[in-house]
Amino acid sequence: MLALSRKKNEALVINNNIEITVLEVKGEQVKLGISAPKEVPVYRKEVYIQIQAANEAAMTTDSTQALNDLLGGL
Repeated sequence: MLALSRKKNEALVINNNIEITVLEVKGEQVKLGISAPKEVPVYRKEVYIQIQAANEAAMTTDSTQALNDLLGGL
């Protein structure tokens, strides 16, 4: 992991097309602004984890149902 120090209104650039700017610092909370192309999804980590879990559950359910449908005729 790369650790960088930034002050309010300072930014960093990732891959030439994603810019992250420190908008505000209040106590232990930091507000960030993220500029990225529309095709680049940006999620809070806790939301990303929920999406991944839902996708895995859907794949397992769909795969199990498809297998049952396939083997049901035997």
